[in-house]
Amino acid sequence: MATMPMEVEARPKMFIGTRDSRPAFRHPHHTNKAFDYLNVMRKQNVMCDVVLVADSIEIPCHKVVLCACSQYFYAMFTGDLAEAKANRIILQEIDSSALVLLIDFVYTSEIQVTEENVQTLLPAANILQMTEVRDACCDFLQSQLHPSNALGIKAFADLHACSDLFSYANTYCEQHFTELFRYDEFLSLPVESVSKLICSDRLTVTSEEQVFEAVLSWVNHDRSSRQEVVSQLMENVRLPLMSQEYLVQHVEEEPLVKTNSRCKDFLIEAMKFHLLKGEQKAIFQTPRTIPRTPLGLPKVMLVIGGQAPKAIRSVECFDFKEDRWYQLAEMPSRRCRCGVAVINGMVYAVGGFNGSLRVRTVDMYNPLKDLWTSCPNMEARRSTLGVAVLNDLIYAVGGFDGSSGLNSAECFDVRTGEWRLIANMSTRRSSVGVGVLNGYVYAVGGYDGASRQCLSSVERYNPVDDVWTIVAEMSCRRSGAGVGVIDGVLYAVGGHDGPLVRNSVEMYNPETNIWTPLADMHSCRRNAGVVSNIGLMYVVGGDDGSSNLGSVECYDPKANVWTLLPSSMMTGRSYAGVTVIDRPSY
Repeated sequence: MATMPMEVEARPKMFIGTRDSRPAFRHPHHTNKAFDYLNVMRKQNVMCDVVLVADSIEIPCHKVVLCACSQYFYAMFTGDLAEAKANRIILQEIDSSALVLLIDFVYTSEIQVTEENVQTLLPAANILQMTEVRDACCDFLQSQLHPSNALGIKAFADLHACSDLFSYANTYCEQHFTELFRYDEFLSLPVESVSKLICSDRLTVTSEEQVFEAVLSWVNHDRSSRQEVVSQLMENVRLPLMSQEYLVQHVEEEPLVKTNSRCKDFLIEAMKFHLLKGEQKAIFQTPRTIPRTPLGLPKVMLVIGGQAPKAIRSVECFDFKEDRWYQLAEMPSRRCRCGVAVINGMVYAVGGFNGSLRVRTVDMYNPLKDLWTSCPNMEARRSTLGVAVLNDLIYAVGGFDGSSGLNSAECFDVRTGEWRLIANMSTRRSSVGVGVLNGYVYAVGGYDGASRQCLSSVERYNPVDDVWTIVAEMSCRRSGAGVGVIDGVLYAVGGHDGPLVRNSVEMYNPETNIWTPLADMHSCRRNAGVVSNIGLMYVVGGDDGSSNLGSVECYDPKANVWTLLPSSMMTGRSYAGVTVIDRPSY
């Protein structure tokens, strides 16, 4: 008799909702953890199915991991090539040390790009189609660009088809040409490369004379073999854009030009161009009469030290593009009433007052490293001096040494690291403003401690003759005036005459030797910094006779209008050094 099966008690069912929008569980460290284990297995040669060989180095690996991280290996191991089944692959064109780093990257996602390995790492990453590493190498090289190595990096980028780096380096070379042509990389270029560089419309030079001097430097580096190609280069020098004086005194007298009939033709073309009137010049066009139209690098404004209310070490930076202020590395010591100069991308803070002493010390700032270092001292202690750059020399003019105003001046050659005295001015000038215009250094106003008077007089220095010459006086006395230069015109901004602090501005035309009044600033300012950028003039800080100012005003010479910048400095200060430089990539 069949027995009835026992009734099984039904298990209670867990209630599960019907919602399906809840995301799947994902462990945030799963992939990293898995690759960590894979890397341990690789190092212990566990389940490795291929050995990569470069020179004498052998690296066991997992094919599937290599395929996941490199299109080169994916094509090798999934195609019909013999390597697909091979368990030992010899990589002929890969540097062994670079291969070790790249395989480490495959398993760890980390790699350290350095000066020592980038030249082997980038080509290896290119061959193995590891684009992330190649891009990291390009970013590193871009950050290392300097006038001394930019041509080499450009050539390296071209060789390895790194188009973005090549384009950036090429633009860098054009924009830093005046510094670049002084280095060995330029002097070692083939003539074709020099021609291609100097024929660019985007070459950034303050005058065409600099291109001519670069050509002479290149030819004279190996004159015996290069003088035959001088006309090939001179064809790309825009002689008509030079001053007539320079053409007569330098180009016409240059033996390389005198002895070359084609070069003499270029010179005749330039002299003819200078004889033409305005409308005739517009009609007379050759490739050498077209002005260059350089692309400017993004600029930043540095405000260095100053009085707030005592001497400070602080350095602020204003980014014109981003319209913001931020702090940079402080100076080694407190400094106000100094002068500031820029040569070869380096910023020099010259002289000044440290809170207790007038100093003759000089500090140099490297924008790429955000680092200050010391330089050779001036001959004299100078505070409230004027500083300018002309022909790659730093000029320190006048000032106060702690006991009297100075009529002396000196200049510094950054190549030799030496200061030398030049001719004295006609009068003592502390709190003097200086500017460079048409090959002269102008000393504007100031204070003559001997007669205890603020000055309206102006004189200019000719470095060729080592002579100071008086020019037209300003309309009023100005001590502590800011001086700026835009489009061949010199501006005197603010300043004071005893207790009266001025907001007035006037400009000097060297062709007419006349000063002309302009629109007043919004604020009265003395001891303010003045700089120019893209056709505009900026007046920074200063004091109004009762307090330091943090505001900045901008002058448009075409509209004769002053505008206050929306954002002020973080620290109001007077007697600060101010300059504009290319925006660094820290």
